[in-house]
Amino acid sequence: MTLPAQRIASVEFAVDLFRQARNVLVLTGAGISTPSGIPDFRSEGSGLWSRDEPLEVASLSTFRTAPEKFYGWFRPLARHIFHAGPNPAHLALAELEVGGRTHCVATQNIDMLHQKAGSHNVVELHGTLATLSCSQCYAQTPSSDALDAFIESGKIPQCRQCGAVMKPDVILFGEQLPQKAWYAAQRAARNCDLMVVVGSSLEVLPVAGLPMQALDRGAHLIIVNNSPTYLNVRADVVLTEDAATILPEIAKRVLHA
Repeated sequence: MTLPAQRIASVEFAVDLFRQARNVLVLTGAGISTPSGIPDFRSEGSGLWSRDEPLEVASLSTFRTAPEKFYGWFRPLARHIFHAGPNPAHLALAELEVGGRTHCVATQNIDMLHQKAGSHNVVELHGTLATLSCSQCYAQTPSSDALDAFIESGKIPQCRQCGAVMKPDVILFGEQLPQKAWYAAQRAARNCDLMVVVGSSLEVLPVAGLPMQALDRGAHLIIVNNSPTYLNVRADVVLTEDAATILPEIAKRVLHA
């Protein structure tokens, strides 16, 4: 890859920060998965929330009172996710983990693409599509079979034990973050000496506050995102590039240069 001249200095500075760091936390958002064909939520015109009101289709109250409305909205997104594969950005982060250069990925995504790429220490802050739980008896089951059938036919998943509607184990509006995941992400933010934000607009609390926890303890900050964030002014390096293009370049220089 040939970098624009104005980007070379920024990339090299990012590479130096990776090499000097002892504990690196990567925080990822929807922007890392858009090159895999998964729509994000907030992009003007193409984001999911430019077409739908989130509290009307993706809230816990909607799921409880009108699960068919939630599942009607969710079906196209589930199809995108289940047919998607990791892109070069996910693969680059997995390579950096294998090379001992990153220590944790905390993700706002529910698409499991970090795990598919080979990352092992992944904290899923907004839940996962890997499992479903019964809304009545709380029995949990792998999602693959039930969601495959749902994507193909539109049949809402039902519990095999009690017959109630199954809910994907993702966080909807009105739900708290998974406690174990949230505590793990906070510990990682407080202990890291370099945080790398990839593909997140840092607009959704409380996750958007994690970089501040790192900065307040003296950590460096790299932001890779197509649009500005509230922390651009505090970052050591800001790269307004496609993550699937720039992360492999950084990983190559960190691991092999």
